[in-house]
Amino acid sequence: MAEFTHFNEQGHAKMVDITSKTDTVRTAVARSSIEVSREIYQKIISSEMEKGDVLAVAQVAGIMAAKKTPDIIPMCHPIPIKGVNISFTWEQKDDQFELIIEGEVKTKGSTGVEMEALTAVSACALTVYDMCKAVDKGMIIGPTYLITKTGGKSGDYQRT
Repeated sequence: MAEFTHFNEQGHAKMVDITSKTDTVRTAVARSSIEVSREIYQKIISSEMEKGDVLAVAQVAGIMAAKKTPDIIPMCHPIPIKGVNISFTWEQKDDQFELIIEGEVKTKGSTGVEMEALTAVSACALTVYDMCKAVDKGMIIGPTYLITKTGGKSGDYQRT
């Protein structure tokens, strides 16, 4: 039977002890998206959104979110993040536009950065929504998912 590492002997939640794990380089890449109207797309790319440069603010929000992940995800360890990169690409779907958000997080430590990458791209999408909701509240966020992860005991992961 599998060992459930996030529960103590009494069946209550615990933070996993990672003191015996080896420090390795660990990376994770996650993706999210937000579907917006043509009007929002035009305002973002022409820098006409009243709240400012949407993608610049979202990028900073994603970086900040990666660094703050243990503050909002209860069982995440605070880790020394060595790098965060957020990138954006646009795809057109009929009369809708989808902003694809990719976030890569790196560390050298004893636990992975999957949650930091997922939190980063989620915060980016939420920031875009917040900055554009005055124009149209019908934006759709997601899906959000892990693309790759490297390092650690469980090995590498590549979404198929």
